[in-house]
Amino acid sequence: MTARPATAFGCGKVKSGLDSPPMFSKLNGTLKMKLEIDSAAKPLPASVPAAEPAAPQVTPGQYLKAVRERLQLGMREVQDASEVVASEEGNENFYVSAARLTQIENEESVPSFFKLFSLCSIYGLDLNDILSKYGVNINRTRSYQTRFLPEITRTASSEIYGFEEKVLVPVRIDPTFRWETTQLVNRVVAMWGEIPAAFLLSCNPRRHTYGFVGLTDRTMFPLLRPGSLVMIDPERKRVAQDGWKNEYDRPVYFVELRNGYRCAWCQVEGSRLMLIPHPVSNVPVQSLNLATEAEVLGQVVGVAMRLVPPSTSSQEPAPKLPRPTEIVR
Repeated sequence: MTARPATAFGCGKVKSGLDSPPMFSKLNGTLKMKLEIDSAAKPLPASVPAAEPAAPQVTPGQYLKAVRERLQLGMREVQDASEVVASEEGNENFYVSAARLTQIENEESVPSFFKLFSLCSIYGLDLNDILSKYGVNINRTRSYQTRFLPEITRTASSEIYGFEEKVLVPVRIDPTFRWETTQLVNRVVAMWGEIPAAFLLSCNPRRHTYGFVGLTDRTMFPLLRPGSLVMIDPERKRVAQDGWKNEYDRPVYFVELRNGYRCAWCQVEGSRLMLIPHPVSNVPVQSLNLATEAEVLGQVVGVAMRLVPPSTSSQEPAPKLPRPTEIVR
């Protein structure tokens, strides 16, 4: 990045901090500002005749402009602040010039991820929320994870992004519900309600890892069917050698190998880790070196799986990822 004269943001000096607290005083309390902007940027409901057209939708650029003006930041100030980000990140792509900011705010010009990172850092905004305004829903990646390469066993992300995502949960149970009987949940819930997904994360005392059992991985069949989604407790990495009475009580572990993952019973013999499959699966036992060939990620403590395989007669084959030679550059 070419050197620029020192500014009120201290861009001319390579420091981890900012040299002008008075200038940055405008950026304090941005969370409160963001809440005010959200309420101001969204059109309020009005008692107008139904025949009147709805108010024009606020574009992402207009939203960012409203946030900047609410914070009373000039374009040069944003430019100087972005130079601090670019300097400390060691990447000039984080720099947002005043001319580029004008394009982002007034034109249908989609900024790069780097520039969105800088603007969110300066304005005190959540990056995932801004990406959603540009039509990118990070949580949608989950809907594609089982469609591409479904035959491979791998870990699955459990992170929920964005504070605006809502989860439908039961808030009141029918008083006639009998807990000792098996029933449909939909029929016993008297009221459903929506709560922010992020609230569930904050209430979870322990964060689990999630794994997907590949469609060709029959190691634990029929106990764990291919296509199962398993919940892994990373605090239970020590392989238990005894303490179970049957195959259902024996701990199942999720193991990372050099070339993938495996979900199986485990047994430690010296420096070797034995991956023991279900006897019905006809999968051979594997012996791996604990130091160089395998790592126990945790114990499987929950599972969600289909008892009946999905019908493929009316569905097209699962799409496969293109080979490197097929990618159009």
